[in-house]
Amino acid sequence: MLNRKQVMVVGSAIVLMGLMLSMDIQGLVKPKEESAAGPTSIQAAPPAKVFNVEEVSVLSKQDLTANLRKQVTDLEAALKSASENEKVDLHKKLAQQWDDLNQATPAAFYYELIAQKEPGFTPWLKAGDKFTDAYQQTTDTLMQPALVQKAIFAYQQADKLQPNTSEVKTGLGIAYVSGTSNPMQGIQLLLEVVKNDPKNLKANLNLGLFSMKSGQYEKAVDRFKTVIAQAPSAEAWFYLASSYENMGMKSEAIGAYLKTKEIAADPNMSQFVDRKVNELSN
Repeated sequence: MLNRKQVMVVGSAIVLMGLMLSMDIQGLVKPKEESAAGPTSIQAAPPAKVFNVEEVSVLSKQDLTANLRKQVTDLEAALKSASENEKVDLHKKLAQQWDDLNQATPAAFYYELIAQKEPGFTPWLKAGDKFTDAYQQTTDTLMQPALVQKAIFAYQQADKLQPNTSEVKTGLGIAYVSGTSNPMQGIQLLLEVVKNDPKNLKANLNLGLFSMKSGQYEKAVDRFKTVIAQAPSAEAWFYLASSYENMGMKSEAIGAYLKTKEIAADPNMSQFVDRKVNELSN
């Protein structure tokens, strides 16, 4: 049985793939994954300062019910009068509250505040991962670059504390491809990860997505198969189905779409898959 948050994520898989594949990734045109280039260094990037937690909270609360909005507002009110020692605890409560509501952007800003107050590898990695969720989910073209830079900065702080981990390289690789003028730097980081850890789920999933972006559907299929062999999620099956469809492999696409429907168990996804199966069967 999927919980509420899982259903929300699965139900938005189609939208998220559209966002990922429509992102303006400059220079990502059929990259050669077999490049023999050496290890890619993690380059510095300034943190974005365009938005603050108050601004993103106001925007995000517009999507909440009156009751949920009041819960968040009450915590924010308590934060204004809290002592410095109390603030960290309230930041954690607000981060978790926004996380539970599947609102990655305000959650990310609070995780960043936590990392600033309690600096360590794990808090900075958490902030980077949540900013990654945020820029991948947002449709705000002004906010997206700022969120990418926030993710890069957070990962860089984590890297300073524990250099060259696969988690940081993966996060940075995705961010460099998604929101910088040098996407190949990010591709090389992701390839370094899978070279050392061929079954790395996150790196393979995103290399598959970037292969789709550049029209390399055969490579995308291989990446998604690697993911599915270990963790057969609805998301991975959906991306595999879309890749097959773009290759003209209709029967394979239908089978993968049906697996998506089976695992997702979500009415919206089921309706989409039924339409797809009908289209591909005719």
